[in-house]
Amino acid sequence: MFKNYTINQTILPLDMEQYIPETDVAFAVNALIEAIPHTLFNQLEQQLGRPAYHPKMMLKIILYAYTQRVFSGRRIEFLLEDSYRMRWLANHEQVSYRTINRFRSHKTTAQLLAEAFVLFRRQLITHQIIDNEAIFIDGTKIEADANKFSFVWRKATTRYEKLLDEKSEIFYQTLYQEEVLPCLKEENQSDGLTSDQLEEAANHLEA
Repeated sequence: MFKNYTINQTILPLDMEQYIPETDVAFAVNALIEAIPHTLFNQLEQQLGRPAYHPKMMLKIILYAYTQRVFSGRRIEFLLEDSYRMRWLANHEQVSYRTINRFRSHKTTAQLLAEAFVLFRRQLITHQIIDNEAIFIDGTKIEADANKFSFVWRKATTRYEKLLDEKSEIFYQTLYQEEVLPCLKEENQSDGLTSDQLEEAANHLEA
């Protein structure tokens, strides 16, 4: 079983939530990851064993960091200390950049993070938050009540959605190769990750 992680049952994150604007993208990220079926996390546990932190929380902080164009593990770790949005998403957990990098470099979690990006971008376009040419959201606020966003974790069903997802997958590959992977390689000496491990994760995303 994963370490207990439930935002709604903890007092401090709820108190912190009142300082986050209703239009903040952190709410949309939270809603998206909460929509992931529990069966996927059960599969993760079978593959990874019981991690120190719930993968749901890890996905939230990494995806939110990406919306702010933060790709370095060290900078994500800093945001966990500096940003009340990140502290809310993390339920006040402090995660080292080494743990963050190892999590997002594993081929299974790397693929799940890519799927989250694709679905999130599809929803943002569907809600007319961004246009089809935007790679991702720009800034912390969106022109909608992000606290009321609802997501359904599903594959694309219409031709339009499939085309959106194909474009989003290309965008994510570019983002990963140009922004994420260089940060991982730069930090991998301290992380203990090998270049082969990083390339394996990158190749798995392209498969």
